[in-house]
Amino acid sequence: MGRLILRRLLATVPVLLLVTAGVFTLIHLTPGDPIDVMMAESIDATVKENLRRELGMDRPLYIQYAAWMGRLLQGDLGRSIRNREPVIENVSRRIRPSLQLAGLAMAISLIIATPIGILSAARRNTSVDRFGTSFALFGICMPNFLLALLLIFFFGVKLRWLPISGYTDPLEEPWLGLRSLVLPAVTLGLALGAVITRTLRSSMLEALSEDYVRTARAKGLSEWSVIRGHVLKNALIPVVTVLGLQLGTLIGGAVITEYVFALPGVGRLVVDAVFARDYPLVQGVVLLIAVGFILSNLLVDLLYGWIDPRIRYR
Repeated sequence: MGRLILRRLLATVPVLLLVTAGVFTLIHLTPGDPIDVMMAESIDATVKENLRRELGMDRPLYIQYAAWMGRLLQGDLGRSIRNREPVIENVSRRIRPSLQLAGLAMAISLIIATPIGILSAARRNTSVDRFGTSFALFGICMPNFLLALLLIFFFGVKLRWLPISGYTDPLEEPWLGLRSLVLPAVTLGLALGAVITRTLRSSMLEALSEDYVRTARAKGLSEWSVIRGHVLKNALIPVVTVLGLQLGTLIGGAVITEYVFALPGVGRLVVDAVFARDYPLVQGVVLLIAVGFILSNLLVDLLYGWIDPRIRYR
């Protein structure tokens, strides 16, 4: 197992190099000058040029990239052009809301999708299955921003049960913090739950047609015993794959939801940094998101072996 983890971590090095090189090139080729964004047009051109030279932006692109990689190898992600604070401090302040939102959304999606997916497969072509299929279709087709606005209208404005915006850290104020995350987490969790419902239903239907299931039924086991003991575990591998891919997306890609609910997360941070042409901040956030994707996929690979011992790592 240790060799597997080490081999997978080494294999991520070229991936990270490609990601950093691609992001570095694209962000620098984007029209717009961060110095002009930072300073008023009335500022003297000499002052701007001095600042550009101080930030190293007057050098060729490949030299800037080499310098950034050199600092990265020393654990330094650089400093934000806008506020001159270290990138790692900017990200540290924003990563906690994003992780809390992703964790709660993941929990909500599993609570919703697991029973619906199982019942849809077990009661195929019945009204239960049609409800589950309709729910999955609704969740996949409904845009996040529209669902967020509907939730705000009903639960925030009409019923006044939950706050419609803002963030309170659940670690400091558990009840207020949880209330501030419920609506955005439901917004993300419903969409993810719809995907998991369809994946779980499909994989369970495939498992229900296998020979070992017919053998278990022939032994006289009840249908729920067959599903619980033989079908569900074998049907979980595609679900775990989806969860692993979606976890990274939830952490770094919940931009619209964070904007609608005014959450100070990583998604908002990277969008603001792109508009401000804050190159070091964009590069640092994208790198951390890429590392998150890689680690979540590594965790998925390790879960494969736990779910199905026939999958051996070599």
